Amino acid sequence: MAHSYVSALYHCVFSTKERQNFITDDLQQHLWPYLGGIARENKMRALSIGGVEDHVHLLLSIPSTLSIAKAMQLIKGASSKWVHGTFPKFRDFEWQEGYGAFTVGVSQVPDTKTYIENQREHHRTRTYQEEFIAFLERHGIEYDPRYVWG
Repeated sequence: MAHSYVSALYHCVFSTKERQNFITDDLQQHLWPYLGGIARENKMRALSIGGVEDHVHLLLSIPSTLSIAKAMQLIKGASSKWVHGTFPKFRDFEWQEGYGAFTVGVSQVPDTKTYIENQREHHRTRTYQEEFIAFLERHGIEYDPRYVWG
């Protein structure tokens, strides 16, 4: 076979530092497309982007040549720098240090997109912390509660 073919889909989740409510509706309108642009520039495909005031969800297709750690570094670093340079009132804006990245099968893409698109409604009944712990547990990821939130 002359080429390699890879399907690497990740549902990525990360919050603002200390889960501060920086991501206003106005910022969201600019930030979500910008995150998609960062993905495109780095040969990723953003299949869905959404979130609320204190965190973001991305459904990403990541090429085999890019590790998930590098993908998150590129997206978080470039977007943080852009927010600082574009919106002076958000000079204190920062992403949390870590992230969650959970594999998604092709058959789960439609449900994952719906989940990401309905974040505002979803978080009327569940906090980000509850949501994130549920992701860790659903994916069988061991964690120490003392270190999840940094």
